[in-house]
Amino acid sequence: MSPTSHYATCAGREIHYVQWGQGPATVIAWHGLARTGRDMDELAEHLAGRYRVVCPDTIGRGFSQWSPDPGTEYTLAFYARIAADLMDAVGIDTAHWVGTSMGGAIGTVCAGGIAQPRLKGRIKSLVLNDNAPMLAQPALERIKAYAGNPPAFATIADLEAFFRQVYRPYGWLSDAQWRRLTETSTRRLPDGRVTPHYDPAMVRQFIDHPHDYELWAHYDRIDVPVLCLRGADSDLVLRETTAEMLTRGPGARGLAKVVEIPGCGHAPALNVPEQLDLVAGFIDGCEQGARARVSG
Repeated sequence: MSPTSHYATCAGREIHYVQWGQGPATVIAWHGLARTGRDMDELAEHLAGRYRVVCPDTIGRGFSQWSPDPGTEYTLAFYARIAADLMDAVGIDTAHWVGTSMGGAIGTVCAGGIAQPRLKGRIKSLVLNDNAPMLAQPALERIKAYAGNPPAFATIADLEAFFRQVYRPYGWLSDAQWRRLTETSTRRLPDGRVTPHYDPAMVRQFIDHPHDYELWAHYDRIDVPVLCLRGADSDLVLRETTAEMLTRGPGARGLAKVVEIPGCGHAPALNVPEQLDLVAGFIDGCEQGARARVSG
């Protein structure tokens, strides 16, 4: 099954997304900080037989519009506004949410309902792929350093070699998957060189809004099932943080679960059967539970 490409105006900006499947229930799969929606291809294809899967490019990434106001719009609150508008624009009443890194943070803000009250109750479940309400500061500094200064290379092969190094913590990817990751997140500069396909100004989020990823207040309000996938070698999501997640918010309500993914750091690529089946099984269980509550 192949995806279809679409555009929608959200919060006054043109947002690109790909869609897989036509199922009665919807999954929103949102990528990480310096990535694009095409990172979710394997997961979307895995789910597309029974779900509609929507994979957006965040503003400033991939084929979505770059922000003319980076200091204001490259924030989790604005991303949540885009998510709310996107759901309304494409007719998504409720959805399961899978978010890698930044995508998980956006999902937490949406599910908590503080920044976007109109989304409260519309997120049916939440998968946080190596994301948590508190992130390790040294790892954030590392990410800020490379994301804010994307390199440029003469050839696609050189850029792929860079991606293979910087994203080694993703775990195993096939040669074909590395090539696709590269080709779906590359743009050519005026001088002919190639560079990652995002606006370097998106790193302003960490400079102008240094506390943007401190999300306990949002997490504590979540009352739907949460699955946190922690890369076993992650330097961003610490074990003491995931332990606290099990005692607060949805964890205190018996709705949160943490699973460590061996052989990965930040963040598991969601591209191998074990990871795909884990996420799909969680979503299937949540969907069946939601249907049972409605019919009951």
